[in-house]
Amino acid sequence: MIIRYLKIFWWSFKDPTGRFNYISGVLRNFPGDLGLKLRNGLLPKYFKSCGRDIAIQENVRLWNVHKLAVGNSVVMANGSFIQAGGGITLGDHVLLGPDVKIWSQSHRTTDPDRPILSQGWDYEPVIIGDNVWLAANVIILPGVVLARGCVVSAGSVVGKKSYPAYSLIAGNPARVIGYRKQNQKEQP
Repeated sequence: MIIRYLKIFWWSFKDPTGRFNYISGVLRNFPGDLGLKLRNGLLPKYFKSCGRDIAIQENVRLWNVHKLAVGNSVVMANGSFIQAGGGITLGDHVLLGPDVKIWSQSHRTTDPDRPILSQGWDYEPVIIGDNVWLAANVIILPGVVLARGCVVSAGSVVGKKSYPAYSLIAGNPARVIGYRKQNQKEQP
């Protein structure tokens, strides 16, 4: 029995995705500054691309990181969950608050006579521009484009749409409630 488990581990660890899952699982809750240094040093090597000075705090869950592009000075706060199956781009100086969830894939539901689990997935990229703040418990759904300087209020659910630069976004469903720059409604 133990030999079988060792074989499973061996074959999983040979695959880059399996190796990332093991390393991420071990480091996810490693506490303190050492944990932060280890996560920041080891996990980005598996990303599609990654800039400098990122911070991956405790309990951040990452899936399909080979499709995750991260800019410079990005913070992923405690409990964030990123599912990059459809591709996710985070620009420079992006701040993900605690428990933010970003999804770029979802279940297909087109055939009501087939179990949803057997219908596969739909993939749509998510693009988060430079200097964007997603406050605590924000949910970003597939296909969202947030231009430079957007701020998304805590608890908002942001559906597929492109949002103008410097938008203040809030609600479920999320909508633009204002702009950070007076008299300027830049388009992405």
